[in-house]
Order: sequence, then structure tokens, then C-alpha cells
Amino acid sequence: MSDELPHEPHKRRPRYRGTHPRKFSEKYKELQGSRYRDDVEKVLARGMTPAGSHRPVCVAEILGILAPQAGELAVDATLGNGGHAFKLLENILPGGRLVGIDLDGIEMARTRTRLLAAGIPATAFVLRQSNFSALPSILAGEGIAGADCFLADLGVSSMQIDNPERGFTFKHDGPLEMRMDPERGLSASDLLATISEVRLREILVANADESSAAAISRALCSRRGKLRTTLALADAIRSALPSCPKGDPEIVKTIRRCFQALRIEVNGEFSALETMLSSLPSCLRPGGRAAVLSFHSGEDRRVEAAFRDGFEKGMYSSIAESFIRPSREEQYNNPRSSSAKLRWAIRRDG
Repeated sequence: MSDELPHEPHKRRPRYRGTHPRKFSEKYKELQGSRYRDDVEKVLARGMTPAGSHRPVCVAEILGILAPQAGELAVDATLGNGGHAFKLLENILPGGRLVGIDLDGIEMARTRTRLLAAGIPATAFVLRQSNFSALPSILAGEGIAGADCFLADLGVSSMQIDNPERGFTFKHDGPLEMRMDPERGLSASDLLATISEVRLREILVANADESSAAAISRALCSRRGKLRTTLALADAIRSALPSCPKGDPEIVKTIRRCFQALRIEVNGEFSALETMLSSLPSCLRPGGRAAVLSFHSGEDRRVEAAFRDGFEKGMYSSIAESFIRPSREEQYNNPRSSSAKLRWAIRRDG
């Protein structure tokens, strides 16, 4: 009997139609960036975000505002892919500690693996799957009186947008999901199967300022129970609009706004943001710095109002007079950063 191990058959690389991969699952080189660095660099050079990854926005500006120092306690309330968290940890170590919060347990597990693989000691960070509206109880549970640095990046991560299985986009067909935490609450599909036409119209107006909200809500409710995929939803929205070519930019913008409005509703994003902002001053140490990065006018209005209210009540010693935009260079290199608005506040010292 031979002691040789059986030969493992050669596995061919995934095949796709045409000369370039189109489906998310076919972009295996981008999804395995550590093995195909040259290919990932080519994608970045084209001003695009590699599939399954995320490019943190306004990193230099955020570090300038938060000024993290060795030994400090930092909170990243929207951990995501960990791009900002890595930079914060670089500055607070040695001796510092980071608390990472994210509702998306799928991405949190991957980020934990990346942090450890980068040589960051497990004692330097703690990750909690939760909504950031629970910030006070999360810090109390860790025995933390307050943070020196606080960051919340309110944008949906590229990993969530790009993956059709998450249901955030109509670029490719996928289940109409949209939940940050698939184990909680109603999916977008279930929401549309039960919501009233009046309430849906209110959501489209409140969350997206959609001028065609009445016609769209009527069209979606006429297909109640039949909207199970992202492309089905996109087609239903398109059917309520004036007849135009399928790729007409204005039609695409309308569909994108509707997807955004539903995502905000499914995840209760505005109410969670308001709860977090109201408790934020008490979660900062005297002199603690906070930065919030928003990508939606409704988010930015709430951040501005909360910071202004905290300043007028004497909880903040200073706040941003206006929002900060990503540099032109960053917007060119990363088009997804173009709508970002960064605001900051500093807790009163003493």
C-alpha cells in the first residue's frame, strides 16, 4: 500500500461572461486583496472601490479633529471594515483602548480577524454588536466613564452596498433585505408587504425628499407581497415615473433615493442617531472630542442641531461652525466620498 497522499485535483478559477467579472461573486481577485495586490491597486487607480472592501473617508481630517494620543480611550461607533479604527489604534497605542460598535455582526467578525492579523493585541480593543443608540450602556458595561475620542461614520459601507445578498442596491439582483442586522426586525420586503400607502409616502418624503412619493407609493402598494428582489423593487419604482430610457440619470437618482429611504426606515437610522446624539455629551470625558461623518442631509441636520443645542446648554465648549468636505483629491480618488459632511464638537472641560 502506498504512503503517498492522494493527489488533489486542480481547481480552475471561476469563470465569467466576457472579458471582465461582472457579478460580485466573480470578482474573486478583489475579494481576496491580500493574494492579488496588483489587481486591487489597478482598481484603486481607476478611482473605484474594490469589491468587498471599504475606503475610509476624511481620515486625515478626523485624526486632526480627534487628535488621539497614546493611552487614550477611543470609541468607533460604526466600526464597519475598521478603516478608521486602525488609524485610531495606531495613535492610542501603547496603553490605549478602542471600543468598536456595529450593528452588522457579519462585518464585525471579519474586522476582528483583520485587527488580530495586523498584530493588534486583543486587549487593545473590545467589539460590541449593537446599535450605537445604546452607547451609554455599552460603555457602562465596560466600566468606562467616558471617551477621549468618539467617531461615528454614518455612511453605509461599501461591503454592504456592493454585496447583492444584503439588498442595499439595485446594481445587481438580490433579496430585498436591507437590514444591518439580518436577525432583527423586518426586511425591506416584509415592510413593503405590510405597510400602508399613506405611511410609505410619508417615509419617501421624510427620508429622501422624494417629489414623486405619491405615485411611487401607489405603485409599490399595488404590488404588495410581490416585491422580493432588488430589481423587482427598482422596476416597480420605474413604472411609476414618466417613460424614459432605463438608464436615464434622473430615473436612477429617484430609484437610489427610494432605496435609501427604505433602508433608513428598515434600520430606524434617524431615531437611533437622535438617541445617540442626545447621550453623547455624557459619554465624553471633560475635553473629549467627537466627530460625526454624515452622507445624507437628514443626518447632517440632526448632527448640526444636536451639537448646536449642546453648545448652547454649555455641554460643549466648541463646535464646528460649518461642515467639512473631503478634499477634491479624495473625491476624485474615491467618488463615494463626495457627499460626506464632517462635523465636530468638544466636551466642556470640567
